[in-house]
Amino acid sequence: MKILIAINHSYMLWQMRKELIQRLLDYGEVVISTPFVGHEDDFEKMGCRCVEADFDRHGTNPLQELKLLAYYRRLIRAEKPDLVITYSIKPNIYAGFVCRLAGIPYCVNITGLGSAFRHPGVAQAVTVMYRTAVRGARAVLFENEHNAELFIKRHIIRPERKFRVSGAGVNLDEYAPHPYPSEEEGVHFLYLGRIMQDKGIHEILTAAERLKAECGQKVFFDFVGFFDGEECRERVEKLDEEGVITFHGFQTNPRPFYAACHCVILPSYHEGMSNVLLEAASSARALITSDIPGCREAVEEGETGFLIPPENADALYEAVKRFLSLTPGQRAQMGIKGREKMEKEFDRSKVIEDTLLAFKLCPTE
Repeated sequence: MKILIAINHSYMLWQMRKELIQRLLDYGEVVISTPFVGHEDDFEKMGCRCVEADFDRHGTNPLQELKLLAYYRRLIRAEKPDLVITYSIKPNIYAGFVCRLAGIPYCVNITGLGSAFRHPGVAQAVTVMYRTAVRGARAVLFENEHNAELFIKRHIIRPERKFRVSGAGVNLDEYAPHPYPSEEEGVHFLYLGRIMQDKGIHEILTAAERLKAECGQKVFFDFVGFFDGEECRERVEKLDEEGVITFHGFQTNPRPFYAACHCVILPSYHEGMSNVLLEAASSARALITSDIPGCREAVEEGETGFLIPPENADALYEAVKRFLSLTPGQRAQMGIKGREKMEKEFDRSKVIEDTLLAFKLCPTE
């Protein structure tokens, strides 16, 4: 069979789904439609074929959106896939709509709601578009229960069509536990991910300014990622120059940064299922993150990390102070327990089996 995957980011697909795609290759040909931003050669070496999609992930220009819809229409007509698998809002809606009209089996993955459902007017429009696009889907997969219930409440899907998976899971071998690092040169807190407001960047920066003023060289804040928009760039670069934080830019290999830190911080406003939290916990690191769907699932409060209300710099500051009040042994133990949680609940090999079942793909020989 021929399987077509439509997604908005090739790098993220590689980081989170390469093992799933390796399994999909057992069923036949795999074609990937994505903007080329990295790892296309790696996919081709696996045996996939990549087709470049040109679109703005955040754009709302109606003409550009119509062009994207037309692109998926041409692509699906040309490829004639037996199954289409979509990830992220625009492929979900536009490729899903084309598949529904063409009568092609398709599976939709809701990897997060993004900012669309935070604004009532936009949320209503997106609701109508999703309702139209997913009506004929073979499966609609969700990474947390809240997102699934929202789709049910808005009558986008019926309850019986909901499939829950534990995000992409985490590769327990790739993100093996690291020994807890020495604290002789201070305690390092790590933010790793896209640099954008909805990830809670301003809250981290505000807390970091207070803590550096109080603790000096006893605490350090490391930032790893790329700017997704310009809303945070000026402040991040300013505080980097002042020595409040250390900005490392985008890095293709996050593992050395997990190994070097003592705790990972993610005060996000919304998530599907945070892969950074899963990777960090699998690496045996404590977590401080928002008490929201897609983040709270990765944490046992007080045992593997701390949960805080989103958009609250004071609460983040207090959580970091709480972590600093622990002994080094207690901090290390949080990471060990986090690793145990990942082994029990988020093993990627198990998540892949659940995903294939949701796709209604029979086991291969």
